[in-house]
Amino acid sequence: QVQLVESGGGLVQAGGSLRLSCAASGRTFRGSAMGWFRQAPGKEREFVATINWSGGTTYYADSVKGRFTISRDNAKNTLYLQMNSLKPEDTAVYYCAARYELVYSTKQNEYDFWGQGTQVTVSS
Repeated sequence: QVQLVESGGGLVQAGGSLRLSCAASGRTFRGSAMGWFRQAPGKEREFVATINWSGGTTYYADSVKGRFTISRDNAKNTLYLQMNSLKPEDTAVYYCAARYELVYSTKQNEYDFWGQGTQVTVSS
């Protein structure tokens, strides 16, 4: 089992920045690829970014590429999402997820564990 707890969400003006954190406990964090997903009101949950077990490989949705950075600190069992140049359309509940694989994935159904989510609201 892996338990995931997100934090760092909040209200920010357009153009601002936030850094989300996801603290992991339980099964070895460093053996798990991780991802960030988000769900806006009235929309389906969508992929945002993913990272492999070592942090050496990442992949982003086109909508956030160049603005968001995913990273991890395996010594601290923590996943991060640095979000810059935020836009109102980035408003959503952000979820971190873990999978029993070393390689990353953009597909929600390939993740085994999910956090409870943290709200990000970007005002115009």
